[in-house]
Amino acid sequence: MSKIKTSFFCQNCGAQYSKWQGQCNSCKQWNTIVEEVIQKEEKMSWKSQDNSTKKAAKPLKIDEIDSSQEIRMDSRDGELNRVLGGGIVPGSLILLGGEPGIGKSTLLLQISLKLPFKTLYVSGEESQKQIKMRAERITQAPNNCYILTETKTQHIFRQIEEIEPEVVIIDSIQTLHTDYIEASPGSISQIRECTAELIKFAKESNVPVILIGHITKDGSIAGPKILEHMVDTVLQFEGDRNHVYRILRSLKNRFGSTAELGIYEMQGSGLREVSNPSEILISPKSEELSGTAIASTLEGMRPLMIEIQALVSTAVYGTPQRSTTGYNAKRLNMILAVLEKRAGFRLGTKDVFLNVTGGITVDDPAIDLAVVAAILSSNEDIPVGRDFCFAAEVGLSGEIRPVNRIEQRIQEAEKLGFSTIFVSKHNKISAKNFGIKVMMVGRIEEVAGDLFG
Repeated sequence: MSKIKTSFFCQNCGAQYSKWQGQCNSCKQWNTIVEEVIQKEEKMSWKSQDNSTKKAAKPLKIDEIDSSQEIRMDSRDGELNRVLGGGIVPGSLILLGGEPGIGKSTLLLQISLKLPFKTLYVSGEESQKQIKMRAERITQAPNNCYILTETKTQHIFRQIEEIEPEVVIIDSIQTLHTDYIEASPGSISQIRECTAELIKFAKESNVPVILIGHITKDGSIAGPKILEHMVDTVLQFEGDRNHVYRILRSLKNRFGSTAELGIYEMQGSGLREVSNPSEILISPKSEELSGTAIASTLEGMRPLMIEIQALVSTAVYGTPQRSTTGYNAKRLNMILAVLEKRAGFRLGTKDVFLNVTGGITVDDPAIDLAVVAAILSSNEDIPVGRDFCFAAEVGLSGEIRPVNRIEQRIQEAEKLGFSTIFVSKHNKISAKNFGIKVMMVGRIEEVAGDLFG
C-alpha cells in the first residue's frame, strides 16, 4: 500500500509549502496554511475506455496552421455574446464569479433554458425541485435542458457519457470533489484537480464547460490563483443589491476582447438584457435643475451617455468636504484646483459632492468636461440644457484635451436626440455631416462662457 503524501497549501492564494508555517510568504496572510492530502490514485481518462491509441500531436509550420475563423455557439443572449467576443467557443472553459445572491445561477440557468443545444446543468448547491421552481419562474423549460444534482466528478462524467450534452454548466466548482484526492470539497487540491479533469474533458470532447466560482471577501475568485490561469475565460458578474442593474465583465478572454461589458436588469422573471443602457443611466426630468450634465463615455466598444450630478454649497465646517460616488476623488480635487487656478472660480471654501447616477463607476477621462459643467452649474445655480452633452478631457493648464473614438460618441449623442455636444477643438473629425451641433472648444473659459453667458 502506497504511503499517503501530504503537503501544505495557503487557502488564500494557493501557495504550496513542504511544512506548516504561520504566515504565507506569498500573500502575507496569517493562519491560512492547512495540510492536504495530495497522493493521487492511478486514474483513467474522463471516459471509461482507454485513450492510449490517441494520435499524438505533430508540430506544424505557422503558415500550415488552419487560420479559418473559429465557429462559435450562439448563446441566444446578446449581452453574453458581446462579452465573450461573439459566442461560446466549443471546447472552452468559462469561469463566472460574483458575490453571493448577485444572480450567477439565475443567469446561467436562464441561458441554459434558451440554448438551442442539449445542455447539462449540474448543481451541487440546490435540489432538482428548487431548480425547477426557479426555471418555471424564468421561462417555460424546454426539453433539451437536463438537470443533475451531483458533486462527485466520476458520477458526473458517467452521466455525460450517457446524455452526450453539447454544453455543460457546473454550479459550482467549489462543491465538486473527486476520488483521486483525499481532501474535503472546496479545498485547494480538490478545486485544482476537479478543474483539471473538466479541462481535459472539454478539450478532448470539444464540449464547452461553464463553471460558477465563489469569491472571497476582497472580491477575488475563491481557490488558488492558478484556477484563473487554467480556464480560457474569466467573467465577473457584479452589481449593487440596492440597484436592479447587473454588469457582466470579462477579466480574461483567450478568444476575444476584455474591454466589453454586458448590462442586465434584475426582474422577478429573471434577468433582462439591456440593449440601450444610456436610457436607464439618464434620469428623465420634466424640469431643468442646476448641477447636472450629460457625459459621453465608452465601455469597451459600446458608447454610453451617463448623467453627472454635482452639489456645491458653502462649507459649514472649517475644512471643505470633497465626496464622490462613482468617480475618482483625486481627479475631482485636480479639476477643482484647475477651476480655481486657471479659470478664477472660488471653490476653495465650498463643499463639493459629485455623483455618477445609476450606481456605476467610470474611469474614462472623457467625462472631465461634464464634471466641470456640473460643478459650475451648481455653483452658479444655472441649469445646463438637457440637450447638451460633453466628451472631452481637462488638462492641468485648463485646456480641453481630445479623447479617442470621438465620432462614435457623437453618433450616440445624435441617436439619443441631443442637440449639442462639446468636444475638444484638437479632435480630428471627418467632414461628414452630423445631425447634431458640434461645439469645438479649447479652454474651460470658453465652455463657461457658452453655457452661462
